[in-house]
Amino acid sequence: MSIRNLDSLLDPSSVVVIGASPRLASVGATVWRNMLTAGFKGPVMAVNPKYRELDGQRCYARVDELPQAPELAVICTPAPTVAALVHELGSRGTKAAVVLTAGLTASDKQAVRDAARPYLLRLLGPNCIGLIAPHAGLNASFSHVGADRGDLAFVSQSGALVTAMLDWARAQRIGFSQVVSLGEHIDVDFGDMLDFLATDCRTRAVLMYVESIESPRKFMSAARAAARNKPVIVVKSGRSERGQRAAASHTGALAGADSVYDAAISRAGMLRVDTLQDLFLAAETLTRFRANRSERLTILTNGGGAGVMAADAAARSDVPLAELSAETVSRLDAVLPGNWSQSNPVDIIGDAPVDRYLRAFEVLADDPQAGAVLFIHAPTAIVPSADIARAVAVMPKPLTGRLFSSWLGGQGVAEARDVFSQAGIAGFATPEDAVKAFGMLRAYHRNQEELIEAPPADASPLGAAAASMDIKAARQVIRDVLDQGRELLTEPEAKAVLQACGVPVASTRTVAADPQMAASVADEIGYPVVLKILSPEISHKSDVGGVVLGLDHRDAVVEAARSMLERVARLRPDARRVGLTVQRQVRRRHGQELIIGSAVDPVFGPVILFGQGGTAVELVADRAIALPPLNEPLARSLVARTRVSRLLRGWRDVPPADLESVHRTLIQVSQMLADLPELAEIDINPLIASPEGVVALDARIRVTAQNAGGAARFAIRPYPAELVETVVWKGRELVLRPIRPDDELRHIEFLTHLDPEDIRLRIFYTRRTMERSELARLTQIDYTREMAFIAVAAGPDGLLQTLGVARAMTDPDNISAEFGVIVRSELKGGGLGRILMDKLIRYLRANGTRRLEAVVLQENTRMLEMARRLGLRDAPEQPEFDTRALVMDLQDEAALA
Repeated sequence: MSIRNLDSLLDPSSVVVIGASPRLASVGATVWRNMLTAGFKGPVMAVNPKYRELDGQRCYARVDELPQAPELAVICTPAPTVAALVHELGSRGTKAAVVLTAGLTASDKQAVRDAARPYLLRLLGPNCIGLIAPHAGLNASFSHVGADRGDLAFVSQSGALVTAMLDWARAQRIGFSQVVSLGEHIDVDFGDMLDFLATDCRTRAVLMYVESIESPRKFMSAARAAARNKPVIVVKSGRSERGQRAAASHTGALAGADSVYDAAISRAGMLRVDTLQDLFLAAETLTRFRANRSERLTILTNGGGAGVMAADAAARSDVPLAELSAETVSRLDAVLPGNWSQSNPVDIIGDAPVDRYLRAFEVLADDPQAGAVLFIHAPTAIVPSADIARAVAVMPKPLTGRLFSSWLGGQGVAEARDVFSQAGIAGFATPEDAVKAFGMLRAYHRNQEELIEAPPADASPLGAAAASMDIKAARQVIRDVLDQGRELLTEPEAKAVLQACGVPVASTRTVAADPQMAASVADEIGYPVVLKILSPEISHKSDVGGVVLGLDHRDAVVEAARSMLERVARLRPDARRVGLTVQRQVRRRHGQELIIGSAVDPVFGPVILFGQGGTAVELVADRAIALPPLNEPLARSLVARTRVSRLLRGWRDVPPADLESVHRTLIQVSQMLADLPELAEIDINPLIASPEGVVALDARIRVTAQNAGGAARFAIRPYPAELVETVVWKGRELVLRPIRPDDELRHIEFLTHLDPEDIRLRIFYTRRTMERSELARLTQIDYTREMAFIAVAAGPDGLLQTLGVARAMTDPDNISAEFGVIVRSELKGGGLGRILMDKLIRYLRANGTRRLEAVVLQENTRMLEMARRLGLRDAPEQPEFDTRALVMDLQDEAALA
């Protein structure tokens, strides 16, 4: 996870093309021509031993003949030559290379990596189209067409799609800040590019074409950081069902790779779209209309047909239209002709003058329930479209901020489109596109809400339920199964694990494979009962007639057991019939059958599934996937993404189910996945949810000794709750803990208690306020790459306050960490900064970080003195300005002593 030297890749001062050639239609010739014609201002050199000159410029035979070290190299030579070239370039001081060469074997790729590593030389490719950075005049690609300058970045795994996108975008007059083809990404990957583009001031939104992810935690970490700053929009290809057929559980069959990618993209706060055209549709929406938080839509049009088309599109996209209030309808009556539509869509009639548009907009602006306003206009001979656009564009921002548009037609509305575009009002070619874009916006906001959640592995689910979890008992059941050489738990064993983890289960009794014994147990527990086969080889019991419901007397149990044993013997002669299970049939009024499960995805690790349960679960296919860890908001969001959630909320005379219990069960499963790495698959199906709560009627669990899961395999690192501690400072109880997203308001209040001079000494500027995106980056950190410990205590009013913060950002290789510390100005000199730094240093040492670094103003004597007491010393190389560079070896034995 590194942006180190990526500026040399994307904005170099000099470039060499190795393999440059005059041979028409060759890669070397195309790259050389593109570099010479793109407007690059720095030196462009060529290396090819076959030629002395290319296009009037000297061509060098070898890298060591170059007059200067090129900052960027573009390599288009045969595969066996690449590793040696990378080594030569690194020794000359080159910082980055684009490897266009295809056909590298696995050993070739490793040799290239090994050659680059000592020099920290970054590699793009191999087998890629290259990159284009229009702002730098850089076209280090063999694309047949360049890129216009713009503010969208496009990163793609497919080189062919890069050239297709460039061709299409040029026809649509769409420009780019960066265009990058990753190819086989042996070094620079999606995570690196997201890290770089997140802070690139020329990039307004990031568009990505993704085929696969190899480093999920790195990808999720970078994606979450980037998505906090700007829209990240993804097309993910490769929707495949392969690999699901052999799954041992419903969850394994339902949690297909594509649905897991959906879950990962939404949890990272990104937006997934289906086509390349949708990338630009979403970019237009999220860059111009992102601030709109409305969930409902009002359509205002001068043509009834266009309004109907938009309403139909809304119904197809599940976008709710706003119900106009009686007051709003009355006010519209006063400003519109008597034959207006009287409802949403609001048809203001084709002869509308400019004033009618403005008055209708003003009425809708006063009704917050009207939501977002889609303005659809078809040109007429009555009023020029541009006149309407100019009048609407200067309306107060509270209204234009809720407005997006679709100007129907071509040349007749071109000027009107330009007026709206210059005013920052999003515009779309058709009503259907506009409605689709609004649906994307709603999905984006839901994903952004998930982004700010940072639950710990043990999320203390909804009250005292966490205390009821006996992980030790669950672990013992699993250990016993593995010791017997088995992976699939029996139903009683699976229920024992769930019960130990706090999930309510239906009481189940186990008997030998004897009909009379089953009947005797049924007599004891009471009728009606459910009878099931017990066999380690049979996972889906219903498939072999291994479940019989509603047995209400002894003879029925005997007959059902006899028939079941005969049937199973005939259908599954390989299966051992070790016994039968008998349970009292649970009959809950208004109960809904649900499924909660988990599987281990080969890319993103453990995932959680929720949906409508029962024997037809695959056919109904009503499910949603989430990545753990979960907390209550994330569990609630997971449930809401299913159709069965509507039934759980109740309807007509059916009361709602106990949703709190459903959410609690999801969180308990999330914690199981963190604490029990042996879990490979879980099926709780059916889980009956009713107004009385939840109860698991059946369960399957598969385990593995290879520890397929566990919190270490989570794609998102849980909140490190184990680092929370309480200390006493000056008679005051402080909680020292990692910062959380919900600390944002306290952090704002904390900043107001810092003197401008203290801020200047700490971060070299004097503002005590900051933009929302800046603040988000301080409180919504990724614990994989950064740590910020805060000291929290109750203030005079009893409310918690942030008193100080110590923060460290590690480099991608965990070699060094740059730190900073600041406390409330009135608390300076009391030792709080030292307490925070001691905790930070302990954490970094335990995390394996080798070196601690800081740059401190020379005049900040208090900080310099504390740093020296902590053990930091002057770095060998010092900056030129009025600052001191400090360093400390964290793993040095003397320092540890």
